[in-house]
Amino acid sequence: MNLIDVTAEFNTDDKCLDYLEKMRWPSGVACIACGSVKVSRITRESKTKNKRTRLYQCLEKACGHQFSPTAGTIFHDSHLPLKKWFMAIAMICEAKKGISACQIQRHLKVNYRTAWHLCHRIREAMKEPAGILKGTVEVDETYIGGRYDRRRKRAPYEKTPVVGLLQRDGEVQAYKIPTASKKVLVGTVKERVAPDALVYTDTLPAYKSLPHRHDTVNHIALEYVRGDVHTNSIENFWSLLKRGIIGSYHKVSIKHLERYLAEFTYRFNRRQEQEQLFAETTKNLLKGKTLQYKALTASELSAS
Repeated sequence: MNLIDVTAEFNTDDKCLDYLEKMRWPSGVACIACGSVKVSRITRESKTKNKRTRLYQCLEKACGHQFSPTAGTIFHDSHLPLKKWFMAIAMICEAKKGISACQIQRHLKVNYRTAWHLCHRIREAMKEPAGILKGTVEVDETYIGGRYDRRRKRAPYEKTPVVGLLQRDGEVQAYKIPTASKKVLVGTVKERVAPDALVYTDTLPAYKSLPHRHDTVNHIALEYVRGDVHTNSIENFWSLLKRGIIGSYHKVSIKHLERYLAEFTYRFNRRQEQEQLFAETTKNLLKGKTLQYKALTASELSAS
């Protein structure tokens, strides 16, 4: 579902609430306190100060709980209209190389703080548990950040290392790591890749200690493909990530880097499922915990 579809289909909060209800309760509305399906919708004969447009009450005598379709979800305490939430979800899901908070700000006509917080809450919903990679797996490391420029009045810092693992015809995983040492790289591969998998890497000495079946391409000798041996697929993912950072975000903070990695891996792994991407992300937002603004504004180092 793209932005045009979302704008046309969810142009009122009532339509948005209908959609959230179907996503949250596929078999019909149920009490969020006791799980009973005996619920009644409360209707108001006249307008009140209560801004909740839809309210339900559990009819179980022992419960009697009142709730709305957004109660207990990330949407509940948000002052942003649901149709703007849906537009933001669609834009982030569609943007192959990401979309900045400034652009979200302009499209939704909200302030920057709202747009920035909104983007990070959607990225948080894109985090997913990682499975064990099997078959043929490409592994490579890269660095996020730029060189220290003395003209910028800030302390020098090192680039942040990131390791990526890609299962051919499968998913990609990317993680921020403290250092690209043998211990860290080999430990990550052992944890994330099945023991009987075939691993392809470059000639970085750290990979020599891998316990898996292992072959390499020598980039130093300008070798990039030798039969089936290459790391071009994971490098393709790196190119998307770095083009997104340079072209869309311009810089990302080290503190939030894992969230950006989650966004890019989530979209990359579903690049053939564009129709389901919006629905799946919305469902994750309904199930996920609210990401507080104060958790995003703690002290941080910036990578640019």
